[in-house]
Amino acid sequence: MSRIRKTIICMESSFQVPPRFILFWQRKHVDMPMPVRSLPMLQNWDCQSCSDCCRTYSVPVTAAERAIIAQQNWSAVPGYETLETVTAGLDGYQLAHTPDGACVFLGSDNRCKIHAKFGAAAKPKACRIYPFVMVPAGDHWRVGIRFACPTAIANTGRKMSAHATELAEFAGLLEADTTRSTAELPAPALQPGQSVSWPDLLRFNAALLTILNDVAYPLERRLRQIVALADVCKKSRFDAVQGPRLKEFLDVMTAATQDDVPSASAVPKPSWVGRMLFRQLTAIYCRKDNGPDTGIASQSRWIRIRSAWQFARGTGTIPKLHAKIPTVTFADADEPTGPITPEAEALLLRYFQVKFESLQFCGPTNFHRHYWEGLDSLLMTFPAIQWLARVFARGSLDPLNATKLALRLVDDSYGYNKLLDAGRQPWAMRTLADRGEVAKLIAWYA
Repeated sequence: MSRIRKTIICMESSFQVPPRFILFWQRKHVDMPMPVRSLPMLQNWDCQSCSDCCRTYSVPVTAAERAIIAQQNWSAVPGYETLETVTAGLDGYQLAHTPDGACVFLGSDNRCKIHAKFGAAAKPKACRIYPFVMVPAGDHWRVGIRFACPTAIANTGRKMSAHATELAEFAGLLEADTTRSTAELPAPALQPGQSVSWPDLLRFNAALLTILNDVAYPLERRLRQIVALADVCKKSRFDAVQGPRLKEFLDVMTAATQDDVPSASAVPKPSWVGRMLFRQLTAIYCRKDNGPDTGIASQSRWIRIRSAWQFARGTGTIPKLHAKIPTVTFADADEPTGPITPEAEALLLRYFQVKFESLQFCGPTNFHRHYWEGLDSLLMTFPAIQWLARVFARGSLDPLNATKLALRLVDDSYGYNKLLDAGRQPWAMRTLADRGEVAKLIAWYA
């Protein structure tokens, strides 16, 4: 009998073991925004004017922001006389782009002309906040960052604490646009039919962070231990186990899972079903339909169908759904390229620390997913990053730069690409978790 099962039996008297860019609310009046806490301590950032975001994203513009841009009288500026600055899209209005794909306000110095002429406050809210992600957590805001930004990957700039003033401004901007107080938003449910308070949800999160930060073990093993703890919690009820009792339970189960998690070499190979569903997930992370790195999926519906079939089969050459994908076969991507380097592991650890600390993986910042479902989706980014890193390493990149590029591609979609919440994808993610494939895929691609 495993130590986990023994511990559950001993504690049955305490609990029951059963047989996008930004947040979109609309509130009109705010007296005082909630404080901003839990900044990612190991993360630095300052804009380096790489202009990647200005060439890649369609920036949403509200009616009020359209009016501000109109008042700026750009038609009187040389070069803008007949240039459209705001266009209508499927989801509303957005900043226009020039024929080469750049934002219409991007200058030759890779800086925003609105910012240069009128100041940061005159820019659309989405531009001001990126790459930060503001996450409401009961009585405060948590802060994440998008690793799609090359500067976030490089960890270049000032510490997050140096951005405290502007982050507080962003919190005020978001709260001013909401119809209900962010402090009234309930904590994301653990799973259907099971909810806890914000303090108890943060206790679960603290337990996961304790495992994640235990440098005595490789990162992939720590992630599999998190899977093991989550699996126990999914099978448990916490109606009567709250506060200090919940922390005691999590402490005991954390220690138990540490002993029960095997080495990567002892983990069974992912099943055929698991590998097929995983490849379909990576196809979404690979796909780029706008910006300078646009892939072939934007060319026609037939190409998208053919590419989806190739990913489902997992044979032949990997379709170039992203311009940076080299000519590599699926067989190449399944061949290990060596252990994760210390530099690459440090980068991936920072990525997961920021995601966990910010709670960016559940609730409104990840398609309103429940806590455990969002956690599974976050853990699945590890094998997706590793698979893509193998692809880029088979090209011309060294292991660290292959990991950096793979992480950028994955985090560009994570929580934002609607395809991740459409069609069969939610079902596929639940299937991977229910069949125990998440831990297998983590070990296999490590």
